[in-house]
Amino acid sequence: MRASQDQLIRRGGRRRVFAAGLLAVALAFTSACTDGDGGKPSSWKGGDEAPAPKAAATISEPAADAKDVPASTGITFTTKDAVETAVELKDAAGKAVEGTLAADGKTWLPAGALEYGTAYTATVTATGDDDRPATATSTFTTMAKPNNQVRVTSFLGDNQVVGVGMPLIVKFSRNIPEDYRDDVQRRMTVTSTPAQEGIWHWVSPTEVRYRPKEFWKADSKVSYRVQAGGLPMGEGWYGRADLSVDIKIGAAVVMTVDNKTKRMTVTRNGSVVKTIPVSLGKKSTPSSSGTMVVIEKLRKTVFDTFEELGPEDGYRTKIDFAQRLTWGGEFIHAAPWSEGQQGSVNVSHGCVNVSMANGDWLFKNTQIGDPITVKGTERKLQNGNGWTDWNMSWDEYVKGSALPYEPPADPDTTPTPDGAVTPSPTPTA
Repeated sequence: MRASQDQLIRRGGRRRVFAAGLLAVALAFTSACTDGDGGKPSSWKGGDEAPAPKAAATISEPAADAKDVPASTGITFTTKDAVETAVELKDAAGKAVEGTLAADGKTWLPAGALEYGTAYTATVTATGDDDRPATATSTFTTMAKPNNQVRVTSFLGDNQVVGVGMPLIVKFSRNIPEDYRDDVQRRMTVTSTPAQEGIWHWVSPTEVRYRPKEFWKADSKVSYRVQAGGLPMGEGWYGRADLSVDIKIGAAVVMTVDNKTKRMTVTRNGSVVKTIPVSLGKKSTPSSSGTMVVIEKLRKTVFDTFEELGPEDGYRTKIDFAQRLTWGGEFIHAAPWSEGQQGSVNVSHGCVNVSMANGDWLFKNTQIGDPITVKGTERKLQNGNGWTDWNMSWDEYVKGSALPYEPPADPDTTPTPDGAVTPSPTPTA
């Protein structure tokens, strides 16, 4: 943007030099010529003044001379009859600030939070089809660093490889009031290669998640960013810092369990790679039907239910190849004690039991974020019991956004703009 603005300024400079040259020639001409009556100067006049630019620009925020401006501020502006617009922000020393135009085309956002207690000057240059630039400026000062700051965290870290069902999970260290969530969400952007349609969904006042309309495409690259530094978050609290994460989506490993056949079908990038006999939850402790996501993987663990179920019904059992599906304690795991019933009878306490060999194979071929759908059991999966983002229809998921949803005009070419988790201590087997 700044390069285009420099070009506009240089073109304007040449016009001013050219106009000055014409004026000098005109003055020389009039001093040498007189009319035929007593040598009085001629009444000839130079050309009219240059017309005003057709385009116009106005900066609405921050207002000129504004003080205590949040360090997250963007430059909000309007233009009229402009075919080209350039935005520039500089500090008092003349150092330019990097930034980009927001998706709405009306706000320019700095690449990062501005410095606290610092003066800046914003310049918006609009050029019409007459090639004449019109500018608007606003000089403002950012607020002092606030004491009350909200920390923003991501469940995922840079360069992590996850499954096609993995939601992007962002947490805040305090509740975000409802009337501030739209402002926060406007500063949350997701870009994927290839581009995929998706949206943010607030699951609680402290947690927001993002999922695409369909499962992530295999081998996608995904970047998400929260420009939270200095952002007002209600009741005198401000975002502590920006957050950005780059991840990769792995192969499309999808598991489907049918209670009727007592079989799990595993596909990889659309092709069936394995069919596995299973034993699901017995009638008194049925498995949940719905779409879940692998939350964590434990090569060896111990299921201890004495605290929850008491001394009569509780148990303590060593488990191999455990993959958590719900906070309530449903896992996929190896269960050598039920290998005789797998494929024919449900005997578990709600988990998906498989053999030791199949448990080993699954553990080696799955990753966090791989989806699993269980069908035909007596109990439906409760939303919120795990990462149940895919257990909701797209229309239901959209309702959790703090901003109205607008499908991208071309999802194949348009990027979609816009915490640690504590497992349940009580698993089931």
